[in-house]
Amino acid sequence: MLLIRAIIRPEKTGIVMSELVAAGFPALTKMDVYGRGKQKGITVGEVHYDEIPKEMLMIVCNDEDKDDIIRVIMRYAKTGSGTFGDGRIFISPVDEAYTISTGKKGL
Repeated sequence: MLLIRAIIRPEKTGIVMSELVAAGFPALTKMDVYGRGKQKGITVGEVHYDEIPKEMLMIVCNDEDKDDIIRVIMRYAKTGSGTFGDGRIFISPVDEAYTISTGKKGL
């Protein structure tokens, strides 16, 4: 199992989530997050924004579903403008998962 964490622009969250559902991946967790990338924030005029609002989607999946999920996120989270700030995807292993209500192990 894998944990996919995608940090994306807030305005892209709705379409990414809809397309994940359409692709057969409805289960996820969404959180508001704030941070900055390699650019260390953005400056607009004389104002520097150190913490940029983003959304983080967390999806636990079977190893064989990883490429399909990443493909959906990459396609629908990208702005197409060629500028920085579209986000990042991180992949981590998940050793075990349990359903609290049933005690069932796995997805």
